[in-house]
Amino acid sequence: MTPSPIGRRTDRVDGPAKVTGSAPYAADYRPEGLVHAHLVQATVGRGEVRGMDVSRAEAAPGVIAVFTPFRPLPLNPPSPQHSGENYSALQDTAVRFRGQIIGLVVADTAERARDAAALVTADYAVTPPRTSLADAGPGVPQGLVQKLAPGTPSIDAALASSPVTVTTSVSQHAQHHIAMEPHATTAVWVDDQLTVYTGAQAPQQAAATIAARLGVEPGKVRLICRYTGGGFGQRSPVWNEALLCAAAARELGRPVKLVLSREQVFTAIGHRGAVRQTIRLGADADGRLRALSHDSDGELPAAGGWRMMPGRETSAVMYRTPNIRIDQRLVTLDTPPTWSMRAPAEAPGMFALETAMDELAARTGVDPVELRLRNYATEDPVEGRRFSSKHLDECYRVGAQRFGWDRRSARPRSRTDGDWLIGMGMASAVYIAWRQPASARARFLDDGHVAVGSGTSDPGTGASTVLAVVAADELELPVGSITAEVGDSALPPGGVGAYGSSVTTSTVPAVQAACRAAVEALVRSAVDNPRSPFAGLDPASVRYRRGRVEARGRSVDFPTLLRAMGLPHVEAVGTAAPDQSASRYRFHCFGAHFCEVRVHRLTGEPRVNRFTSVFDVGRVVNAKAARGQLVGSIIWGIGHALLEADPIEPDGRFAAASMADYLVPVHADTPEIDVHWLDRPDPHISESGVRGLGEIGMISAAAAIGNAVYNATGVRVHDLPITLDKLL
Repeated sequence: MTPSPIGRRTDRVDGPAKVTGSAPYAADYRPEGLVHAHLVQATVGRGEVRGMDVSRAEAAPGVIAVFTPFRPLPLNPPSPQHSGENYSALQDTAVRFRGQIIGLVVADTAERARDAAALVTADYAVTPPRTSLADAGPGVPQGLVQKLAPGTPSIDAALASSPVTVTTSVSQHAQHHIAMEPHATTAVWVDDQLTVYTGAQAPQQAAATIAARLGVEPGKVRLICRYTGGGFGQRSPVWNEALLCAAAARELGRPVKLVLSREQVFTAIGHRGAVRQTIRLGADADGRLRALSHDSDGELPAAGGWRMMPGRETSAVMYRTPNIRIDQRLVTLDTPPTWSMRAPAEAPGMFALETAMDELAARTGVDPVELRLRNYATEDPVEGRRFSSKHLDECYRVGAQRFGWDRRSARPRSRTDGDWLIGMGMASAVYIAWRQPASARARFLDDGHVAVGSGTSDPGTGASTVLAVVAADELELPVGSITAEVGDSALPPGGVGAYGSSVTTSTVPAVQAACRAAVEALVRSAVDNPRSPFAGLDPASVRYRRGRVEARGRSVDFPTLLRAMGLPHVEAVGTAAPDQSASRYRFHCFGAHFCEVRVHRLTGEPRVNRFTSVFDVGRVVNAKAARGQLVGSIIWGIGHALLEADPIEPDGRFAAASMADYLVPVHADTPEIDVHWLDRPDPHISESGVRGLGEIGMISAAAAIGNAVYNATGVRVHDLPITLDKLL
C-alpha cells in the first residue's frame, strides 16, 4: 500500500516555478497596449487640497492622463460593512493622513509615469494631525468582557483582596508587513469584462469588492493571483490603489499597470496599529490567579482600518481565574489606515500578558513554567466552553526538557560569559483555530493528472502543496500527479481567504469531499458511458483504488478509461463545513517558547542566543512547510521584540517608512531555532484533525525574549522594541 503523504516532508509543488522565475506575479503580466500608472501622495498629515498644478506633468513625455480630485476617476464609496479604508480616493479634497493618494499619473512607461508624478504639486489648507495615542484623548469603548465570582462587586475589589498584585503597562509603535512582492495591479478590460491581476489573500471577496466599487456586476470581474509574494494580512482587503488602476483602465480603454514603490507601500497600504496596554494580576502567594484585568487603547485611523483589540483572544482565554475583565478602546488618529498583521491582536496582547505573568513569577518566587501550570485552563474562563483539544501542558514539559530549562537561574544577572550577561525566559502562546465552510474541485484528467482547485490564495504559505498532499492521500496517488489550482476567483469558493491561519483548516475537508465526489463521478461515468469497459454494471460493484477503476476482474487506470470514453476529464465539486456540535468547543492552537539571550554588559546590545518552541497545532499536513512557517513566525517575533517599530512624527510622517530605516531580523539576528510539534489531531475540528499554524509561532516570542532579557539584566522593558538604550 502506498504510504500516506500526510505529515511527511513534502517539497512545495510551486517551488520549481518560483525558483526558476517562471511564476508570474501581478507585475509580470504584459497585455497588449499596456500603459503604466504612478501614485501622487499627500505631503501633509491632515487638511484639504485647495488646488493642484498638473500642467508640467501633463506636458511631460509619454504622459497620457493625470487624475486628481479635480479630475476624478469614478468610484463608489465603500459599503457600511466594509472594514478597510472608509473613503474612495480622488472623490473629495480631504486629506486624512500623510501619504493618502491624491493623484494618479498614467504614461507609456513606468519610468515616465514616475517622473511625471514628481512634477505634480498641491496647495493645502493644513490642520494639525492627531498622531499620538497619549495626546488623542480617551478611546471609544468596544464592549466590556467581564466575569466576576459570586459576591465580587468589581475587578478592582478582586484585585484589592489579592495577597499579591502586579500591574504591567506596555506599548508598541506601528509595525509594517513588508511582503516580499510590492503591491501591484494589472487591470485589463475586454468589453465590459474586467480581469484584475493583483495579489490577494481572498480572491473571490476581492473580486466582489472591486465589482461593487466600480459599479459593475460581480460576474464581470475576475481576479487572478496564482502567485502572491506574501500577504500577512496586508492583502486581505482591496486598497484604493488597485481600484484606481482598474478605474483608469476602464476610463482610458487600455490595460493599466500600477506598481507601488517600497516607500509607497508603507503609507498607501495598511499597517499594524500602535497600541498601549495595562495588565493587572491578582494572585495568592503561591501564584494562583484570583483576578485578571486587561485594558488597551489601540490606534484606529480616521481613514478606517483594522480594530486593534488585543484582549479577547488572549487574556480572556489563556488562564484559569474566577475574576476577569477585558476593556478595549479605540483611539481616532490621523494616520494611514491600519490593518491586520500576522497574529494581529494576539502578538501584542500576549506580549502584555506573558510579561505580566513573568513579573508575577518573579514576585512570588514560583518558576515561570510551574506558575502557568498552576493556572492551567481546560475551558474558556469567560464562556465556560471546553477547548476542543489542548495539550499545552505537554508543550511546557517537552519544551523545558529540549531547551534545558532546569539550568536556568531565577536570580537576574547571575550568569555571565565574559562581558555578556546570559538569561533565559519563556512564554505561552495561543491562537484561535478558525474553520469556515469551503469548496474545492477535483478533476480527473486524461493525461494522468488530477487537478484540485479552490478559490483561496497561496501567498507563500504552502496552501497549494496542502491541496496536492491531501488529494494525493485521498486518491492514493503520488503527490507529483496532482496539480493544485489556487488564486483565481473563478474557482469554487475557498471559504475564508488566506488569513487567520484558516486555509488548511477549512480547505482540507473540502478537498477530501471533492475527491470523494470526483471518484463517484468517475465511477458513474464508467457505468453510464457506452464506450466504457464497465458500461452497464451496477455502480456498487465498481471500485476506485490507487488511480484505477476495477470490477469483475478488470482493472483500468483512469486516464486510459477517460480516453476510452472520449472524455477529456471528469470532475466534481465538494463542500465541507463545521458541524453543529462544533459550537460546544473553543478551538485554539497552543505553544510554549523558551529563549536564551545574551546582553552585553557595557553596550547593552541584546542578542537571541537559542530558541526552542513546542506547539500543539493538531495534525500537520506537510512537515517541511510546517517547520518553515513556525520558524519564520519565530523570526518575526525576534523582530517584534528587538527591532520593529515605526514612530509617527507630529506632522503625520512615518519616521521609518523605508527598508533603509525599518529594521527586520537578518541572518546575524537569528539563532538556530529548535521547533517541535505534538502529533495530536483535534478530534472535533474536522475528520482530519488539522488546525492552521501560520501565526502561532510569532505569538509570545517577543515576550519570551523580553523575559529572558530581564533574567539576564534585571531590567524589565515594557515598551517595544527592546533596544540597547533601554538596557543601559
